[in-house]
Amino acid sequence: MSLRLKTRARIFFKSLNKWRLAHLSDRRLMIILAIPTGFLAGLAAVLIKFLAHTIRDFFFYLRHFDRSVDIMFFVLPAIGILLTIIVIRYIIRREVGHGIPGLLYALSRNKGIVKPYTTFSSIITSALTVGFGGSVGLEGPSVSTGGSIGSNIGQLLKLNQKQINVLIGMGGASALAAIFQAPITGVIFAMEVFMIDLSMTALIPIIISAFVAILTSYYFLGRAVEYEITIVESFIPSNSLYYVGLGLIVGLVSAYFMKVYFDVDKKFKKFSNPWLRFIIASLGLGALIYVFPSLYGEGYETINAALNGQASDILQGTLFESFTENIWVVILIFVLIILFKAFATSLTFAAGGVGGTFAPALFLGAMTGMTYALIINTLGVGSLDVSKFALVGMSGLIAGMLHAPLTGIFLIAEITNGYSLMVPLMIVSALSLAVNRVFFRESIYTRSIAEQGVKVSFNKDETILNMMTSNHLIETNFITITPDKTLGDLVKVIASSSRNIFPVVAENGDFKGHILFDDVRKFMFDTTLYNTSVEDIMVYPDYVIDVDESMESIVKKFEESHKYNIVIVDDGKYLGYISRANVFTAYQATLKEISAE
Repeated sequence: MSLRLKTRARIFFKSLNKWRLAHLSDRRLMIILAIPTGFLAGLAAVLIKFLAHTIRDFFFYLRHFDRSVDIMFFVLPAIGILLTIIVIRYIIRREVGHGIPGLLYALSRNKGIVKPYTTFSSIITSALTVGFGGSVGLEGPSVSTGGSIGSNIGQLLKLNQKQINVLIGMGGASALAAIFQAPITGVIFAMEVFMIDLSMTALIPIIISAFVAILTSYYFLGRAVEYEITIVESFIPSNSLYYVGLGLIVGLVSAYFMKVYFDVDKKFKKFSNPWLRFIIASLGLGALIYVFPSLYGEGYETINAALNGQASDILQGTLFESFTENIWVVILIFVLIILFKAFATSLTFAAGGVGGTFAPALFLGAMTGMTYALIINTLGVGSLDVSKFALVGMSGLIAGMLHAPLTGIFLIAEITNGYSLMVPLMIVSALSLAVNRVFFRESIYTRSIAEQGVKVSFNKDETILNMMTSNHLIETNFITITPDKTLGDLVKVIASSSRNIFPVVAENGDFKGHILFDDVRKFMFDTTLYNTSVEDIMVYPDYVIDVDESMESIVKKFEESHKYNIVIVDDGKYLGYISRANVFTAYQATLKEISAE
């Protein structure tokens, strides 16, 4: 963008902001902004889906006419991820995250500020990754793009943090609603995952934006339902125990997926050479997809086959096609697919691909529910509707992995055009979440950013503390003294200082301890002691704050120590002190900012 164009844009938005401050209330502004946010987020979701599916359909079209090209499944994921890496390194030239965790980080630590390039980066990179077979989903990048669009609209209009947070919720809800054509799910997702405070001021704009996104999706895609199934039969109470069993199993599967996901990530991060990481992970991913083609991309054909009870269709055109008549072999293969899906998704990310974990959760849920029902039916201990259990399993995996049970429940209710499965959906989702929380206190999203030292919580106090950093709270107007000085030198320092703490700092900046005025008050005028070394007077405090420490930890130290000031250091180097009063003032200011209506 030229300098002249930037200047004109700056002048335009400055004039626009001046006009809207004079003529629009905050509530009316947010309702008006819901329309462009919903449209742009919905359009982005449609575009991501269109690009990825166009690439994928081209290769499956070739496979339809020539099955000898099946070997391409071994190399296509590597090609797609390589193209993704090239786009990131040489075109975007910035890191592209895996979607929703990045938005949670922005909400928790960056006042909702998302960089402008994220409004388009995930569209390109996720389409390449998934279209060429990367075993991840498009929902996460779509939601990330929608949230980024909302954040950048807020930044252009210089809105406050509360309003930007709501705009992120609008964009994320709209993107998810557009993908599944499920508006209620989008709104609930914003509440459960983004933890948007849904006052009426926030709720109405989010609903409007989701509605606009749905219309956008209808306009470009028609009633293109992702998962084509309608449940008309009511819940059978006698199957309640079977749903209880499914809830426990999908909870364990969700925990298994997360365990593999984070373990594989840690192992591959140990590789210092990114190209070696790419080669090893891509080879592993290609091998898995070649053996189990259902692991290709999002796997929505496999999900639809499971939802329609067509288990044999999943093995058509694979190395196991000849075993479709042996139900126990089929079940064994399905179990292997469930187990290897976790590795396929993890290897996609490890190699450098971009995508989300929402679709893998749906895939695992459908496969687990279908396989569970097949086992029960084959053993002769029940006669279960495979389609119903596949659907309910999808809800259970969403509840377990995302810690978002309502999102899972209403997603299935909306895509099946009814609420006849509400009771089993509630049973399975609640049990799955409970089982997963035995192993993981955080969801797959919040765990990802918890490893960066950022804690995401529904507790408002914790949320506010997460938004705060210690950098702006450091007080440096303390006069330091070196450890080789004497009491006589200290008296001179005290005379020229307005503080009652005197940090002892070595010449190289290392913090050695400090001297409290109250500790030397009684003998500071005894001139016979003036040759006493500062080292003999100083004490090392029981509580020290590290510059990278979280505000929650800092507040805890103030509570435990009952101190009014605590020293802060960076790798042992003295930086200054943080006061209890400044922490409280910053807390109040942050609370006021995010609570502004």
